[in-house]
Amino acid sequence: MTPEAFIQQKAAAAIQAIYNTEVAPESLQVAVTRKEFEGDYTLVTFPLLKITRQAPDATGNAIGEWLVANVPEIAAYNSVKGFLNLSFSPVYWNEALQGIAADDAFGQLPSTGKRIMVEFSSPNTNKPLHLGHIRNNLLGDSVSRILKACGNEVVKSTIVNDRGVHICKSMYAWEKCFNGATPESTGKKGDHLVGDCYVAYAKMEKEHPEVIDDVHKMLVDWEAGDPHVRELWAMMNGWVYKGFDETYAALGISFDQVDHESETYLLGKELVQKGLQEGVFVKDPDGSVWCDLTADGLDRKLVLRGDGTSVYITQDLGTAERRFANFKLDSHVYVVGNEQDYHFQVLKLILKKLGFAWADQIYHLSYGMVELPEGKMKSREGTVVDADDLIQQMYEEAKKTSEESGKLEGMPEAEKEALYHMIGLGALKYFIIKVDPKKTMLFNPKESIDFNGNTGPFIQYTHARIQSILRKATVPYGPADTLGAQPSGKEVRLIKLLGLYPGKVGEAGAALSPAIIANYAYDLAKEFNQYYHDTPILKEENEAVLKFRLALIDTLARTLRHAMALLGISLPERM
Repeated sequence: MTPEAFIQQKAAAAIQAIYNTEVAPESLQVAVTRKEFEGDYTLVTFPLLKITRQAPDATGNAIGEWLVANVPEIAAYNSVKGFLNLSFSPVYWNEALQGIAADDAFGQLPSTGKRIMVEFSSPNTNKPLHLGHIRNNLLGDSVSRILKACGNEVVKSTIVNDRGVHICKSMYAWEKCFNGATPESTGKKGDHLVGDCYVAYAKMEKEHPEVIDDVHKMLVDWEAGDPHVRELWAMMNGWVYKGFDETYAALGISFDQVDHESETYLLGKELVQKGLQEGVFVKDPDGSVWCDLTADGLDRKLVLRGDGTSVYITQDLGTAERRFANFKLDSHVYVVGNEQDYHFQVLKLILKKLGFAWADQIYHLSYGMVELPEGKMKSREGTVVDADDLIQQMYEEAKKTSEESGKLEGMPEAEKEALYHMIGLGALKYFIIKVDPKKTMLFNPKESIDFNGNTGPFIQYTHARIQSILRKATVPYGPADTLGAQPSGKEVRLIKLLGLYPGKVGEAGAALSPAIIANYAYDLAKEFNQYYHDTPILKEENEAVLKFRLALIDTLARTLRHAMALLGISLPERM
């Protein structure tokens, strides 16, 4: 039970006892006491005046007196102009910590009975995953984990954009310029080789703009099932899929459902025909099909080209219909950059016009772009930072920083190697996830690898420090030991912070913002380090106090593990 719920329950009992009036506990307003007042939580008494028929302070004093006299967990109160500030006794904090320590599912919220699909990554098969994709993948994976912790059934999905003009551009360049090159003959990952083709095409088009006509013909031929074009397409996409799988594995990313645009775009075409029959769409003289959204304050949206080929929104329409039907979804979250805000506004509107009631249950998690100190990245110019290169760079930064710190002396080499990967990946994930998704962010690899400050390695090191203390402990301890000693002020702050965690999980789920969990984990780690600096643990001579402190920090370490796991980050046992 949260502190707010506890006070609501006890205050409702007080009102029943004093005023012989029953009130619903959840109707009472309780919040954390403001810093300028003494107390832990505050009950707002203004709404109760019609029941008490007393002045605000008299009402607060009456309820406060009853609570102190009848509830051992309430130690003191003060009533200030309609606000009853309540201070918990050590009994409450001991019981609160015991409840957390004994709860193996702490941080997992009750089942909602809802099924949510989260689509993320959704790469094009004309280039490798890059830094922008990394933010997308990390957000999508973390949001999926958080929504699951909020009690939802979550389906992680991706749609591979494996057909279209961009893919044909890479295919065209490979045929014209690459002399039959393969991943095996070049020693390159397949997705990197195809990305080189895409960059080469951009140079070709700059010098000879007319080649775009050949590319469009290739797309028409693909949709017509031309054997040569289809064979080339399958071969190059196969290279890319293998490369993607390696990158996903390095990032710890997986999916429950993988769709391919080549398999879903026809579903969209069927919807376009349905929309034409129902008057939702109109066909222009050149054969192209449009949805007129001008009356809705938008513009005309192309849903089918004049040559009969589909566009992005065509397949999005069909895929959305199939997913809601096949998976019986309650809602669908799309993790896509903010440059597609208009696209999803249009998608929802068209689906509503086509008569799908679930269109309102589509949510676009719109996130800002990732920039480097050198500026923006451009795929066609080959100035992107490939995900594989960045993961390797993070490993090297972690190795360098760890060796310079001297923290790993004496550790076996194999364990060191595993730790470098864990630290590097943790640094990368945390640095990106801690920023509010809506904000454009600047990523600096060197700043992310720091054992101090708001970084992944700082939290990883904090966890390792706690585990080191627990390994050295010579007395047994457990949840029951949380009742054995009166907590100090610093320990109360830690217990308070621990108690906030389930609420933070719910808040992060509602906002689709892993940054809330990341910054909570940092606050918890920072608070522990201040406590550890000022408080002896293993040197404590009073056994009851020692056991209490061990149980407290063990609970804290477990909460850190749960929180960081929601971000897809592992915490080491030693470091």
